[in-house]
Amino acid sequence: MSIKMQLRAMSESEIREEWTWLEEVMGDALDRFQAERRAGIAEAVPHHFHALNEVYAAACSPQGAHGWELPVFGGTPVYHAANSRPPFVTVRPTEVREAANFLAAASFDDLWESARPKVLPPFSAFAEVEVKGWFLTHHTDLRAFYSRSASAGSAVVKAFWY
Repeated sequence: MSIKMQLRAMSESEIREEWTWLEEVMGDALDRFQAERRAGIAEAVPHHFHALNEVYAAACSPQGAHGWELPVFGGTPVYHAANSRPPFVTVRPTEVREAANFLAAASFDDLWESARPKVLPPFSAFAEVEVKGWFLTHHTDLRAFYSRSASAGSAVVKAFWY
């Protein structure tokens, strides 16, 4: 299994905040990922989701809204009984709308300029334009996913696979 953040839109009423149930649902969704992505109800960010969160953290201000937290790690964690596995995260429809609004309003170039000193060093073997392109693609994909999910009134479930 590769390292990735998997997102799936679904009706809030379908979600059970039980770790074993979420593991089964998200594992099954992972098997159908390509078809669900084409249907607009699934997205993934491979490898770089921690650093993408740092790009969004550039929008953080002491008195500001916390919408920047929602696209990657925000939501309600559902922990494994023994805390030995990563939690799943559920994002309510109101939070999905907040994430969509943040992503629609955020200037990726401004976020990148603020975050680049922190984000770039681990990618020093690559040209900055290439690295920025990866993050812009992730941002664009998440913006579209959260926009579709918010328009549908969906909740989102996130899985972090390591």
